[in-house]
Amino acid sequence: MLPAAGLALCLATTSPALAASCGSTPEPGLDWSECTKKNLMLPSSELEGANLSGTDFSLTDLSGSNLASANLEKANLVRAWLAGAKAEKANFARIEAYRSSFAKITANGASFAGAELQRADFSGADLTGANFEKAEAGRVLFKGATLTGARFALANLSRANLSGVTFEGPLDFDQAFMFLTHIEGLDLSAAKGLQQGQIDLACGDKDTKLPDGLTIPTGWPCASEK
Repeated sequence: MLPAAGLALCLATTSPALAASCGSTPEPGLDWSECTKKNLMLPSSELEGANLSGTDFSLTDLSGSNLASANLEKANLVRAWLAGAKAEKANFARIEAYRSSFAKITANGASFAGAELQRADFSGADLTGANFEKAEAGRVLFKGATLTGARFALANLSRANLSGVTFEGPLDFDQAFMFLTHIEGLDLSAAKGLQQGQIDLACGDKDTKLPDGLTIPTGWPCASEK
């Protein structure tokens, strides 16, 4: 008969709940943390509430998947496809997602804080209440996205395209870097944290509206930038 300490060690090492099941098929609540799942076809996967932290999904197709409340912190999503996915309240903090597609994703209340999102595509996405604080979002395409209540404080939005987005109420741009950020046609009169220096670097037009106290530049710096 095993001593008590030995029995406890045996049970601990055989418990499936203690280690990521990298070979398991997609299912809600699974643990794929730190697993390699790159260059795979996983569309329409059911991964609600899954632990996907640190998982390598580079070049993987997750389009149409259910990622609601999933934890993807520090996951590698470089050139991955999440178009049309459901990701309400998902945690995308500190992901790497260079040139990834989040087009038409539903990510209400999701966190992209500190994420590397250069050249990612969020066109047509529902990002209501999403957090992009301190995100690297250079050249990100937000065209046609819903951004009600989104937060971009301290984010790098250089050359990002926000034209055509829809939102109600204020957006938070406190200390965001807005070099050549496209804000054509946007009513930012209720925006939070906007400073004249940010506006002077951005790309607006005659239809851009600003908060009280800020003025339209005599000439926008990138009238022909796209």
